[in-house]
Amino acid sequence: MGRYTRAPHREPVHEAGPDRLLRLACLTYADEDTPARLDEARRLLATNPELATANIHTMAAVGEVAAAAVALADDPSLANAEGGPFDWPPLLYLAYSRLDGPGQDTLGVARLLLVNGADPNAGYLWEGLPSPFTALTGALGGGESDQPPHQHELALTRLLLEAGADANDSQALYNRAFAGPGEDRNDWLELLLAHGLGRGSGGPWHQRMGPMHPTPAKLLQDALLHAAAEGLPNRVRLLLTAGVDVHGLGTEHPITAGWDAYELAMLSGNMEVAGLLREAGARAGDPMLEFVARCMRGDRDGATRLLADDPSLTERAVAAHPALVCRAAELGRLDAVRLLASLGFAVNPAGARTPLHEAAWRGDLPMVRALLELGADPDAEDAEHRATPSGWAEYNEQREVVEYLASHTPRLS
Repeated sequence: MGRYTRAPHREPVHEAGPDRLLRLACLTYADEDTPARLDEARRLLATNPELATANIHTMAAVGEVAAAAVALADDPSLANAEGGPFDWPPLLYLAYSRLDGPGQDTLGVARLLLVNGADPNAGYLWEGLPSPFTALTGALGGGESDQPPHQHELALTRLLLEAGADANDSQALYNRAFAGPGEDRNDWLELLLAHGLGRGSGGPWHQRMGPMHPTPAKLLQDALLHAAAEGLPNRVRLLLTAGVDVHGLGTEHPITAGWDAYELAMLSGNMEVAGLLREAGARAGDPMLEFVARCMRGDRDGATRLLADDPSLTERAVAAHPALVCRAAELGRLDAVRLLASLGFAVNPAGARTPLHEAAWRGDLPMVRALLELGADPDAEDAEHRATPSGWAEYNEQREVVEYLASHTPRLS
């Protein structure tokens, strides 16, 4: 897979001109994807407007339709020419660019590229990982750092699908799985379903990647599991209507591995979703899940009633889910954190990171305060980076949390 591997997030020491514009304008799916970089791209373009038409790649990223039409009429092979700082074809720069403004027509350039033979399934493997970042992935955006979608998200997605982009796009589905209550918008998913998501052979990337890439059925199953974990009832309804197995398990991912949708909904305290899944035939199973769900909702009365019937529930739940406070902190559920801590769940659990890391990363100052009051260790280090919660907050530019931790963390004299 070496021919498809790219590392767009690795910046050179010095870079100028068209390559610098492309690097600043496009998502790279790393920590560098910030509004400040896009602002720098706009300033660079305003100062050097000739960069927009420097080559077919900048024309695509900026939306210079007239210049692109001339270039492609002269040489149609440019539609698939790899180049620029990431060694991408023009369609990828267009899909991952977030430049927009008066006179820019990225959709017009996309149509020109596709008419001239651009591959609608163009993509790359980020650092060689087996989930391809395609043009469709770029159009839809999203991800663990909540990257914005393309400025013409749905129109570009529809254009790519109608041109032959395969809807069974593993990275696009994963990136858009990260949403919270109140963000249950699914027009993009309806588009993918209408164009074959969950059906067919899986497209060219599935053929290239073989067993490393999920089948169409597994992609849909994963979508249901993520929707259950994130608490997205509209998405769950849509996927159940599409025929996803309510009892099915997904691929081996840390968020979903080993759990079915109902279990994930309960473990996250998503009671509405859990109810939908029960109506669809999910088995209620162990009453411990009901206890955990009540805890994750911060429902002290409900948890207490369940304990009155079975006092062993706390011990069993702590043993089965020792890092539950971490999940509650990740979801921003302060009442759940206080309840779980009072029941004996660890606020400093062993593992990759602590609840305080999660709260610090999110900039959740009330959660940070509460966790410190409950005995969270401000000097705990995560397993991967050996960084403290303050380090996580600083890296994610959560200055208020950094300052609070600095003033409320005891120091040895």
